[in-house]
Amino acid sequence: MDLGISGKRALVCASSKGLGRGCVEALAAAGCDLVMNARGAEALEAAAEAIRSAYGVTVTTVAADVTSEGGRAELIEMAGETDILVTNAGGPPPGMWHEWGRDDFIAALDANMLTPIALMTALIPGMIDRGWGRVVNITSQSVKAPIPQLGLSNAARTGLTGYVAGTARQVAPQGVVINNLLPGIHATDRADALDGGVAKAEGISIEEARARRAATIPARRYGTAEEFGQMCAYLCSQQAGFIVGQNILMDGGATNATL
Repeated sequence: MDLGISGKRALVCASSKGLGRGCVEALAAAGCDLVMNARGAEALEAAAEAIRSAYGVTVTTVAADVTSEGGRAELIEMAGETDILVTNAGGPPPGMWHEWGRDDFIAALDANMLTPIALMTALIPGMIDRGWGRVVNITSQSVKAPIPQLGLSNAARTGLTGYVAGTARQVAPQGVVINNLLPGIHATDRADALDGGVAKAEGISIEEARARRAATIPARRYGTAEEFGQMCAYLCSQQAGFIVGQNILMDGGATNATL
């Protein structure tokens, strides 16, 4: 399928590896020029060069922590006339409700709610001026069904979801479409960290922890960054213009809900 976005400029956060890398690969395959961001310069440059070589698109890199004010300012300055924004940041650590204080919640809100809001606030006006734009926020399946040990993430990402629900409907008349993409467990470093925590706590191997988690997913496997990226690219496509303010689960059926 021709997604109709060849020549568009896409900014993708945390895109040197994992789900963000899957998104830039799919957008590059669709012909988008890219602004790639990650904290680690070496991995970012390696990923960017691989994408340039594979797809022949223009790739600009910004090695910065997007959750910091300075990092966001640098990224926004380099963004230019961005048509597509994909927000993404690693989730806060797991834990128990009594372990978190105010500073923990502020850090989670900064990373997983206020950072994407700040990027949207900076870049959507240009999209409105040009009459076309796409925003995909990578959030979590936890906004549909909270995950007990991820209380910080539950809180921050649900706040972003509420913000998007209203904002998406305000900017849709100007041709700007905002949606959220909700991953379940995918084969990424984040999954390795969570499985490692379970393995340590229960005295089992990481392989056994993974097998147990996979058994709870109707698809009986973890997702891949590639298939996640393909869905992201579709939500950025011309064909997705009538999908507004939605929360699209990609979790292999793990969230047991009617709606």
